[in-house]
Order: sequence, then C-alpha cells, then structure tokens
Amino acid sequence: MIDTDRMAAVDENAAALGVPRKQLMESSGNAVAGAVRDIADPDARVTIVAGRGNNGGDAFVAARFLDTYDTRTLLLGRAETITTEIARENWAALGQGGYEIDEVRDSRNLDLENPDVVVDAMLGTGITGELREPEATAARAMNDSDATVLSVDVPSGVDADTGEGGAGAVDADHVVTFHDTKPGLDALDADVRVADIGIPRAAERFVGPGDLAVERDPHGEKGDSGRVFVVGGGPYTGAPALAGQAALRAGADLAFVAAPERVFDPIAGYAEDLIVQPYDADRLGPDHVDELVETATDHDDIVVLGPGLGSADETHTAVEQFLERFDGRAVVDADALAVVPEIETDATLVCTPNRKELAAMGGPNVDDLREHADEIESFAADLGHVVLAKAKDDVITDGERTRISRTGTAGMTVGGTGDVLAGITAALLATREPFEAASVAPYVNGRAAERFSKSGLLASELLDGIPHAMEADR
Repeated sequence: MIDTDRMAAVDENAAALGVPRKQLMESSGNAVAGAVRDIADPDARVTIVAGRGNNGGDAFVAARFLDTYDTRTLLLGRAETITTEIARENWAALGQGGYEIDEVRDSRNLDLENPDVVVDAMLGTGITGELREPEATAARAMNDSDATVLSVDVPSGVDADTGEGGAGAVDADHVVTFHDTKPGLDALDADVRVADIGIPRAAERFVGPGDLAVERDPHGEKGDSGRVFVVGGGPYTGAPALAGQAALRAGADLAFVAAPERVFDPIAGYAEDLIVQPYDADRLGPDHVDELVETATDHDDIVVLGPGLGSADETHTAVEQFLERFDGRAVVDADALAVVPEIETDATLVCTPNRKELAAMGGPNVDDLREHADEIESFAADLGHVVLAKAKDDVITDGERTRISRTGTAGMTVGGTGDVLAGITAALLATREPFEAASVAPYVNGRAAERFSKSGLLASELLDGIPHAMEADR
C-alpha cells in the first residue's frame, strides 16, 4: 500500500532510474484498456471522460488500445490547456490517428451518449475535495447513467489516502490503480485492481530525487522550520559547529549549540549564525542535564546529541539522564550512541552510527551494510528507534521499512561528514516524519559531496553544497 505523496516520489525516482513518466503512461493506458476488455465485450460503446492532467493522459493512451470497441474520448476543456507535455502528445496522437475525440468547452454540452462503459479519467490522486465544473456535471452524468463506470487510479472526487469523497464524487463500479493499492481504495464499494506498470523496485528501495520534494509554507514564520539544539563539544570543537551549521543549511530557522564554557570561543568563532550557549564545565555532566532538557522542551527543539562530547563516564551518565527525561525529537550521534540500547526513553530518536558504532550498539558487525540490510532492520525493530547506518551505501530503517541511500564519494571518509549528516537530519526532522527525514538526509549529504573532488574533501565544504543538494533538480 502506498499513499499519494509517496507514489509521486516513486514516480520521480523511477524517471531518475531511466524509466520516464511517458513510458509509465503507456503502461498505465494499456492497463486501463485491459480493464475495459475484462468488463465489456468487443464492439461495446465506451466513452472516456478525461481531464487535462496525466490521469487524462493515461486514458488517451487507453483509447489507442481499444480499436475493437466503439470508443470516443471527451476532453474536459481546451486541448491547449492540457497541463503536461506527455498528455498533450497522447491527445495529439488520437487526433492524428483519426480517433473520435471532442473537446467539452462548456459542461452544459456534455453528452455521454448512452455508453456501455464510461471511463472516469478526470482527476488523479493529487486532487481532493468537492468537485467543481466541468467535473461536477460529468460526475453526475456518470452516476446517473446505466453504464459501468471504470475509474482511472481513483474515482474523481475521492481522496486516495482516506477514501473520503467530496460532494458529487464519482461512484465507480471498477477502479484500476497503478503500482500498488492506495489506502483510501479499501473504503470503496468497487472492484479494485492493481496494475503493474513497470516501476522498478529500486524506485522505492533507493532514496532518489522524488524524496526531496517538500514545499515550504510561503507564509511561514521564524521557527516554523525548526530550532535545532546541538548538545556537543568539550574534547572537540569542530563537530558541534559543523552539525549546527549543517542544520541551518538544510532549512532550520535557528541553530543553538550548548557546549562547555572553555570551548565557547572556538565554537562561536566558526560561524556568526550559530547561537552558542556555554555552561560552566570542561565537559558535559549530570549537573547540566535538567537545564538542557528544560531548554529543549520549552522551545520544542530538535536535539542533536553527541557531536564532540567525548566518552568520559560522567558524560555518558549525562547522556543517559538526558534521554530518560527528554520526550521530544533527537538525533543521536557519535559517543552518545553507546548508551541508547541500555535506556528507556519517550523521545523520538534517529540514531546515526557508522559500521563500528553499529556493532558496538549490538547491531551486525559487517563490512557491507547494504548486504545485511535485513539484519539492520531487525536490530532497529528491537531497538525501537530509527537507525541511519552510515557506510558507502547508507541503510535507513525503522524496523519495518528499509531504504538505501547510494549518493556520495570516496572522499566522505574524511572526519566531520557524519556531523554534517547529523545536522541535516535534525533540520529535516522539523518538517518530516523520522523515517523520511533519516532517509533523505544521507541522500542530501552525499549529493553535496558529489559537487567536489573525490579526494581532499573537507567536511566544511559540504555546508555550501547542502542547499543545492536539497533541490529536486540539479
């Protein structure tokens, strides 16, 4: 089962793998025609009512596969307003091929002409709510007719994710949907078939450009895209600064770093955009936990816990206490990872271990993480948190779903790239659910690295590449 947003991402990922939407449309149209053949005898009268998007484009293709039927195709609107190039091409192919086609420029002139089958290809899965004209009139005509109604992907006016129908939604007898069933289709009183249209499994398994698309609210205010609170530093200063700056580059509105006072100056000096909050100590200890938890909770911060903290016993104790008391969202990285398997927490965690850290946490001790993805998935299920295991190919799993990120270069073995990844992950946690944030973050990190030479890469260089890597089109 796949929801609307995920299906759109998979479509785009398939195109990036070399299976373009035009090819998928041809397969989809063939599947629609196959459904018509299953419910109607040859020579039956078939009326296709198509919208101006790719849903209509699927139906334009279907018409070419129905030569043994008495088929006519009605376009709701003017041909010049068809919204995609591939749909326009398939509409033009019908005209050039001598098929019976008509533009319905006024819904008052709509006439289905008493067909045996009517194909509803007006609106696809991305359109919900009450139908407007001319679709409303067309839907009434379909519902009032004696024809068998076949909807393409989802009945027009029905929410594919919930099954809820707006006023006047099409009451379909049959639905042919593509690649996988949609959550809302289970609620319909209709025969639903799923057509395999040739989307590679890799389009779902591997993170791709389709996963990047999340629109920012143009009316958003400061803080809506998240505050990231990096708890790190002490023995090391660069790691928390890289994490904080990466969070800003990945879209967070604010980035704070809580660090020991003795390392305040170097961390604050890395970038004027960071807000550094010092505490009086050489390293993180139990005495600092209450104030850090209060700050993170009061401001609904996404926490990055671990960069540069070191492995002192008192620091591990403080990390344990922080996670036991915190109930928000956190990325756990570096030395902080060691305590996660031993603690009970209400926090939502994304853990970002490398191979050695994964093994130390109790996960599989293997060189090729991708080859052992199933074992990492089982480990994440037992752990109860999302795991982003870092290697040449990153493995991301929540214990039920697993994805692979293949971006990056050999130069990413340099120190600090994991700190950048932790910051990106935290920023994405502000606007995405944890598994999706953890899946997209290494893809962005790797894309940023691909802009630079494969050797001699510095982790700080990735920072400038992150905004570009966040864009769906390079």
